[in-house]
Amino acid sequence: MVEWRPLLGAFPPTSDAEWQRVFAAYQNYPQYQLVNQGMTLDAFKPIFYWEYGHRLLGRLIGVMFALPFFFFLFTGRLESRLKPKLWIALLLGGSQGLMGWYMVKSGLVDEPLVSHFRLAAHLCLALVIFAYLVWLVMDQINLARLQVSTLYRRTALLFAGLLTIQIVYGAFVAGNRAGYGFNTYPLMNGEWLPEVALNLLPFWHNLVDNNAMLQFIHRWLGALVMAAVLMLFAIAWRIEEAKVRTLTYVLLVVVILQFVIGVMTLIYVIPIGLASTHQAGACIVVLAIVVLLHRTAGSEK
Repeated sequence: MVEWRPLLGAFPPTSDAEWQRVFAAYQNYPQYQLVNQGMTLDAFKPIFYWEYGHRLLGRLIGVMFALPFFFFLFTGRLESRLKPKLWIALLLGGSQGLMGWYMVKSGLVDEPLVSHFRLAAHLCLALVIFAYLVWLVMDQINLARLQVSTLYRRTALLFAGLLTIQIVYGAFVAGNRAGYGFNTYPLMNGEWLPEVALNLLPFWHNLVDNNAMLQFIHRWLGALVMAAVLMLFAIAWRIEEAKVRTLTYVLLVVVILQFVIGVMTLIYVIPIGLASTHQAGACIVVLAIVVLLHRTAGSEK
């Protein structure tokens, strides 16, 4: 889909003339000209519907939030303290739609790939919205805070920081298709760090644009994330509060599963099912750490 029509775009083409118009527009852009030259209309329809389904789902999520929000707002059923927080959530959701189109536009210029920087921004904003809404829900439940040590809290924040960087690099790897090379683990085709990972000048370009280096960083950031959660689990084991140990154990399990799925995705050369599961796993890890941080916020001793 090479057009962004926030309202009319909610409806797919319903006539042959409309399909021909949409297909003709697609033929003006790099994905058709460089990848799918000669594609028929029937072959175009499935890739159209994948993108259409993604955008439609985004619209439905927005409607599912906005309609009850405005209903409760205008009927005076929202607490004053909650209103600004929900307005922020609504604005974040709207900005995600704009960010999505900003990302798509980057693939309509010279190359049939979106900018991996914009892809990372789109993914990270989605996870920020997810984390923000989970935090709001946790606020409404009013569960008692769990007592933890300052060391535990700082280690949890360290884990969250490493996880954030890891998710960014995961988006970089996906956006650049960097997972399609060096499909061995732990070595990269027999080397810890291939020479090609250092090819770009100046050096810092390797950190954001070199596929081999992107994969190297994503691999070993994953190991650091694993080390951080193991450290957190070791600290939690000495805390008397059983719920802290349980939440930390859940986080440990989901991180281990995510790590294993990531390695399998790599060595089996990025099958779509495993890749999608790996992406969903990132959401579950984010959920686990947000719940843990919320339950332990402001309770250091």
